[in-house]
Amino acid sequence: MTSFMAKKEEVERKWYVIDAAGKTLGKVAVAAATVLNGKHRPEYTPHVDCGECVIIINAEKVVLTGRKLDQKTYYHHSGYVGGLKAVKYRTLMATKPEMVVELAVKGMLPKNKIGAESFRRLRVFKGPEHKQQAQQPIALEVK
Repeated sequence: MTSFMAKKEEVERKWYVIDAAGKTLGKVAVAAATVLNGKHRPEYTPHVDCGECVIIINAEKVVLTGRKLDQKTYYHHSGYVGGLKAVKYRTLMATKPEMVVELAVKGMLPKNKIGAESFRRLRVFKGPEHKQQAQQPIALEVK
């Protein structure tokens, strides 16, 4: 008996929608990363991008547990001397809640070409409406 190996051309992609309202950031990110990687499929192959597309709505209503809103900080560097920027998650949630969800999901994806390609299939929206109705997304429940 031979092992099944998925081929990139044969992968059929579906669209899934996750409602993040009232859900913990980490649980939403885990569910999205699992579907983006394709690990929920029985024909998962590690060296082939067999993941699917994910839409996350209500990013502004995602919950951070404990005191993470005040203690957790997002850092980025401009590239110049002394160019380290720090932003608390409370201000990040007020200004760009989509970025918070994207950062959480991106950190859970593999750090290679497959992870970069998977991240391109993620769409995050601040409110309850999204633009991908034509793709007929399937609702995915987060536990």
